[in-house]
Amino acid sequence: MDFKKLLAYQKSFDLAMDIFEVSKSFPKEETYSLISQIRRSSRSVSANISESYRKRLYPRHFVSKLTDADAENSETFTWLEFALACKYIDGSTFQDLNIKSLEIGKLINFMINNPDKFGVKPE
Repeated sequence: MDFKKLLAYQKSFDLAMDIFEVSKSFPKEETYSLISQIRRSSRSVSANISESYRKRLYPRHFVSKLTDADAENSETFTWLEFALACKYIDGSTFQDLNIKSLEIGKLINFMINNPDKFGVKPE
């Protein structure tokens, strides 16, 4: 299996792309703060999932990378809250993106708690 077939990877990649599109409408003065941060954290979720998959031979590294993915997903949520508070996105957009983020978090935590289902051999 390839990491691109992992549901957590697919959904996190899609969310990062949704955030990229939404953040295009943020004000220019946010380019080096909110826009940069939210794009980097959302993309990092997918990157860490792909890295974790390549570290399956090392159970602790697998879980560590997934923990990083989960943390980046939480950071993305925080930036979404700022975007909502600053009125760069409306409540409906926030809810849609938040629901996707929560689902990704559940998928990541399933992987953390069930590494054997992803080819990780016990230590």
